[in-house]
Amino acid sequence: MPVKEFRTPITDKPILIGTESGYDNIIFAIESSCDETAAAIVKNGREVLSNVVASQIKTHIEFGGVVPEVAAREHLEAINLVIAQAFEQANLKPEDITAFAATVGPGLVGSLLVGMNAGKALAVANDKPFIGVNHLNAHVCANYLNTNLEPPFVALLVSGGHTQIIEVKNWLEQRIIGETIDDAVGEAYDKVARLIGLPYPGGVNLDKLAQTGNPFAYKLPEAKLQNEFDFSFSGLKTASLQLIQRLKKENEELPKADIAASFQENVSSTLLKKVKKAVDNINASTIVLAGGVAANSEIRKKFFNLQNEGYKIYAPEMKYCTDNASMIASSAYFLANTMDSFSIEVFSRM
Repeated sequence: MPVKEFRTPITDKPILIGTESGYDNIIFAIESSCDETAAAIVKNGREVLSNVVASQIKTHIEFGGVVPEVAAREHLEAINLVIAQAFEQANLKPEDITAFAATVGPGLVGSLLVGMNAGKALAVANDKPFIGVNHLNAHVCANYLNTNLEPPFVALLVSGGHTQIIEVKNWLEQRIIGETIDDAVGEAYDKVARLIGLPYPGGVNLDKLAQTGNPFAYKLPEAKLQNEFDFSFSGLKTASLQLIQRLKKENEELPKADIAASFQENVSSTLLKKVKKAVDNINASTIVLAGGVAANSEIRKKFFNLQNEGYKIYAPEMKYCTDNASMIASSAYFLANTMDSFSIEVFSRM
């Protein structure tokens, strides 16, 4: 079980963080890696005392996607408000906090700087440790919130920027079994959504539309790769483009729902097949979904159907699938790929 000694910045006092610390750890966390400004307070990595998110979706709709410079300015405007709301919602004060945490990467550099600097400032002002958190590990840790999940398990991380199959051996040790060699799942969703004329956020709107279409209307290809656990979605994106171009010539009205449903069936089936094979290959029995695309209705349905075959399936509550600070606090507590130096800098990519 994890435990680590952190030091306070002013008095250099030792503070133990983790499951074996011997006392309650109350972590205040900030997330600002992309287009949500979030703050949360979580007790012992599982009990959410407050969870505040200021979304920028309405701002970015007119651009059809996230503009990094705009996102950073929005974070600056929202950060103090979400911090204050997190304390108020939990009915706690800074002196009640064990440590402060913030996302340090991967993500948009300008956005990350806002959250990290706010977290460091709170830590210094209150003489508490600061913990830098890897955003990807945090998505996996979202499954610890309000559950009793413990390693080992296999996680499928699916987001706008990443698609990975991860073997989580214990609290601190993990191994990437497979990953995308080009587009991430969320990226493919957004691109195909734009091709059929859906507004931002494309993935969410494509999922809604797909539920009204025929998932077997069109047969789309699946990439064959050297590593059977890796993913490639660039060919699927190209095939979708060619299908849409052909259908536009043949039809007065584009059958958007059927295209969306066929695309979603291809993606969800590919994810399910590769993850199931990876789980069986290492003789595991627990599968965890993580990341923003883990909120997708068809992906959740296919994976939770595996419970009928004896697998244990976990997925975060919908509000913890997309970017939030509760998962950052949980990751800080369970010490999943954390960094504790005040000299930490943000990073955009792994």
